[in-house]
Amino acid sequence: MLPWVVRRTRLPLLSLRCVGCPSESATTGEGRFRVNANGKLLDVWLLVRCVSCDRTSKLTVHERVPVRSLDPAELHGYRVNDPELVASRLLDPLLARRNRFTLDWTGAWRLDTPAAPLDGAWPVQVEVVFEDPVPVRPDRLIAQGLGLSRNEVLRRIKCDTPLRRTTSSGFAFVVMAGD
Repeated sequence: MLPWVVRRTRLPLLSLRCVGCPSESATTGEGRFRVNANGKLLDVWLLVRCVSCDRTSKLTVHERVPVRSLDPAELHGYRVNDPELVASRLLDPLLARRNRFTLDWTGAWRLDTPAAPLDGAWPVQVEVVFEDPVPVRPDRLIAQGLGLSRNEVLRRIKCDTPLRRTTSSGFAFVVMAGD
């Protein structure tokens, strides 16, 4: 079985309308949080910048939460702008739904495949593992990994996962011998 790994190369862009210009893309840049205390209540925002006009906007992470309700390590991560915490919050689907944005993964991931020749014994079994929830269509991923056309992929691949439906979870497939 050949292991394939889909890895994130950078944080994805956010599809989010800018209030200052007609752009619909934003980035987290270096990844910064803003923590504001109001008595014993905290507000936490993730700061994002428009890719066109560089205007800063805030995405609400926590709103008016008691300080004691947050894990001390998480609170420290917000204060020091921990990159892993930025990534985990950005990839959180609840945060995306609450702040009305989607993620644009174009150019933000790569496929790592072992250098194994496909002219050996057939059929060849491959397992795909995702390190981050990158949404890709399996037929496009397999075509890229094997250097085949998508029509060839549809003919030669046996898979339990639908090949033309976007997925972000691991799957396995079998490559059958060519004609």
